[in-house]
Amino acid sequence: MPGTAARPRATPRSKTSTAPPRKNKEADRTPRATTAEEAAFLALGPGAASWLMEAAASGARRLKPKRAEALALAELHSVAEADRALGTAAIAGRFAENDLISILTYQAGLETVEPTRATEQHSLQPGTSAWSSLGITSDKDEH
Repeated sequence: MPGTAARPRATPRSKTSTAPPRKNKEADRTPRATTAEEAAFLALGPGAASWLMEAAASGARRLKPKRAEALALAELHSVAEADRALGTAAIAGRFAENDLISILTYQAGLETVEPTRATEQHSLQPGTSAWSSLGITSDKDEH
């Protein structure tokens, strides 16, 4: 635009050689509780802390009721089971409604049920017996 002065370029306020080294802020991420409810949630263990960090980083919504649900599930199950489920949810990126219940149910079933393995006699594989008559003609088919 005519008549407007160009802005001077911004210059750094300090030289990099005199500035103190920057800390790695990503490595030191630890959530701090601001309410009693958040403190109780974080007291569940490291799985709860990683769930909170990952949920916030992914932009998950309605974290307050999900934290309350986790606290209620920790009372029904053990604190260790709830923390383990929260850690699994954080790793898997599962922050939707009822995800924690689903993970707790699955993890509880892992400890009591042995996996079923099919034997050759009880396999679901149909086999190749249907192909055994391929290419064989019968006397009825001939005219």
